[in-house]
Amino acid sequence: MAGMTDLTSQYSPSPETASSAADQLEQPPLRLTVIAASVRKERLSRVLAEWAAGRASGIADVDLIDLAECELPDDEHLVPGGGPRSAIADRIERADGYVIVTPEYNHSYPAGLKRAIDWHYGEWMFKAATVLSYGVHGGLLATEHLRGVFAELHVVTTRRAVGLRAPWNDIGDDGFTPPPGTGEAFDGALRELAWWASTLHTARRDRPFQR
Repeated sequence: MAGMTDLTSQYSPSPETASSAADQLEQPPLRLTVIAASVRKERLSRVLAEWAAGRASGIADVDLIDLAECELPDDEHLVPGGGPRSAIADRIERADGYVIVTPEYNHSYPAGLKRAIDWHYGEWMFKAATVLSYGVHGGLLATEHLRGVFAELHVVTTRRAVGLRAPWNDIGDDGFTPPPGTGEAFDGALRELAWWASTLHTARRDRPFQR
């Protein structure tokens, strides 16, 4: 049976706390963007991203960006802070938070995901993200490498993150069927993501950071 690795803390912000805070501030619905990071022909990120989007749809409006279906400009046009506006820039900018669904390649995350990150700058800033990684051992090195990259972009990554061990063993005609406990662990990461995304939405609106 394939398993999963759950990086958790003892503290778990409740969904009631996140939702009541949003109600009090009369915020629009929380907007989360799920990003399928692998662009390889034989890949799992799309089916895993669809599963993640389904779980997230219970707490937010969800958009799914599949990087295999996105064409970015040539890197020669990149400049510090991003580059010409890409086809997915508006979708990244609209989001309050992100779910990054990524494999671990050679102890890190895919080059296609790094390009998508580097091609945008202000669109990411002062948002929140969680990572759903996967690989033979759960893909957690990809998660840890992303933390440092996102910190440079003022993105808060959740303490809770879920790593799927060998998820190809849990994919069938109906998509991904998670091993016991995986859905609950991911829901915990989503609750933390919702708390951060809601809190940062309010901060961006009411007291934007002065650079």
